[in-house]
Amino acid sequence: MKDVLLVGLGGAAGSVARYALARALDRWLPTLAFPPGILLVNTLGCLLIGLALGVTTKGAPLLSDNARLLLATGVCGGFTTFSTFSHQTLALINAGRTGAALLYVGLSVGLGLGATAVGVWVGR
Repeated sequence: MKDVLLVGLGGAAGSVARYALARALDRWLPTLAFPPGILLVNTLGCLLIGLALGVTTKGAPLLSDNARLLLATGVCGGFTTFSTFSHQTLALINAGRTGAALLYVGLSVGLGLGATAVGVWVGR
């Protein structure tokens, strides 16, 4: 039950942070071919999960299993969003902006993988 509470509390905090940060970024940044907020939030979330996993998987972990559940599974899981990314991609396609949709998908996947790899590397 403790594990479920840790993940739930982290997920709630991550979801609220995602909502607030993505909204702020979409207001502050110029609109690109796609909304920049979720792209940047997901990239940051990938970096953070990479860091959290990097410090918990090599040798003597710096974070406990409880901290990993709270931060990696909970906070990062709630902070990042595949569903909003998917919705925004379909909206671009439905608006006839296929090129922008492909750019958004490419950047999201590329930046996400790169940020996770950097996070793991720094964490180790």
